[in-house]
Amino acid sequence: MKDYSHAGLPAVTVPPQRLIVGISGASGIIYGIRILEMLRRLGVESHLVMSRAAEITLAHESDIKLADVRALAAIWHKAEDIGAAPASGSFPAMGMIVAPCSIRTMSEIATGVTSSLLTRAADVALKERRRLVLMVRETPLHSGHIRTMLSLSEMGAVIAPPVPGFYARPASLDEMVEHTAGRMLDLFGLDCGTIRRWGE
Repeated sequence: MKDYSHAGLPAVTVPPQRLIVGISGASGIIYGIRILEMLRRLGVESHLVMSRAAEITLAHESDIKLADVRALAAIWHKAEDIGAAPASGSFPAMGMIVAPCSIRTMSEIATGVTSSLLTRAADVALKERRRLVLMVRETPLHSGHIRTMLSLSEMGAVIAPPVPGFYARPASLDEMVEHTAGRMLDLFGLDCGTIRRWGE
């Protein structure tokens, strides 16, 4: 972490270009994969945490091997390793994105009763007042889901379901995923340069 000190002013620290990426077991694992690919292109250090359910989803939704997904990240951590670096607030990062985010994962984060490194790291992002983006993947929603989202929003999380922007006129599913993933990275001030923006 760089220290930008100036005479007469308190030290200001700038977090490194590091983002924690959580992938839960919800449908839409391609979003997490695409975000890892984008972060690699941008030169952002990514720390991956996948739940066991995400590994199962990967086998159902993609031909990509688990080892290849892990290889996209700068560093990957086992979900059960609650002693890993992202579990501590002293580990500096820009924040965390959970892509996709299951209802169970969202609920654990909302209550603070975390059972894995994935949800613990998200809880840390909230307590350290860092950006936490949850790509909640579920529909339809009942009132309990909506109340949980409201609770998280009040705590500072960004609830960002993966909703495609059709104004970009995507010609393929891949373009839809690319656009949505890019918009998620916008929330961290990261421009992947592949988004077709309104008015541009």
